[in-house]
Amino acid sequence: MIVASGLTRQFGTRTAVDDVTFDVRRGEIVALLGPNGAGKTTTLRMLAGLIAPTRGTVTIDGVQLTRATGGKLRGRIGFLTESPGLWDRLSVRQNLRVYARIYGLADPERPIDTALDTFDLTPHADARAAELSRGMRQKVALARALLHQPAILLLDEPTSGLDPEITRGVRRLLEERRAAGASILLSTHNLDEAERLADRVAVLQGGLLALDRPAALRQRLTTGRLLVRVAGDPAAHLDAVRRIAAAAAVDGPHLVIPLERLEQQTPAIVTALVASGAEVLEVRPEIPALEEVYLRLVNEP
Repeated sequence: MIVASGLTRQFGTRTAVDDVTFDVRRGEIVALLGPNGAGKTTTLRMLAGLIAPTRGTVTIDGVQLTRATGGKLRGRIGFLTESPGLWDRLSVRQNLRVYARIYGLADPERPIDTALDTFDLTPHADARAAELSRGMRQKVALARALLHQPAILLLDEPTSGLDPEITRGVRRLLEERRAAGASILLSTHNLDEAERLADRVAVLQGGLLALDRPAALRQRLTTGRLLVRVAGDPAAHLDAVRRIAAAAAVDGPHLVIPLERLEQQTPAIVTALVASGAEVLEVRPEIPALEEVYLRLVNEP
């Protein structure tokens, strides 16, 4: 498990990250969302021990990350940087061998072969990194980060530049690592990816704006409107619900019913519809997409 406590990083007079506190538990994926310049990459670099915080601490499995402990703790982390950072003159396999030695792998060829196969890199194993496309370089960087089966993964835009098939493979791989107990923090601009993968979402803009499950974040911005779908024409039952909610309207296949007390008034709406002869197919509160929640959070003054 990795814990950030009061993380602050200043560059001269500019504060890139301001008093950020959160954790990533074992067997959990946390997605780090935020606009460009929000401090996501700086946060990841502090968590990986690549730069020191101006204030605050990073703790890994109860051990504080310091200059003295950094070497040992960094061996437990797989870090994908915002740029692949490969040695251009080395082949794909040679790049992975360098990191296998850094990680101290006793039998490096086996995990290297596994990583090459996982990311469909085997046909390109002898190609120099300089010859690779952006997407291919990203795959090599991902293979490198996962080479030593780390307990903690810090990934900066892991699916950037990847085709849809490889992106699905990366998502499956991260789900497998989570099931194996890894703690995974990934920075992404892809809100669909965050919703699909993340157990919790952290919204960052200098400071931490929110940290919660995607569904709980959406629930914060519930509109107070009930959506009801009935068999046939919903307009035929509009009068029945307007006796309870005068502002009820029809929107496509749904009756849209604004309610002041959503949970308490919903049973009365259903009862009124059944009494009017409606066959009720679906009843649900209107909950915004994660994208709407994100935009609301980062644009609030």
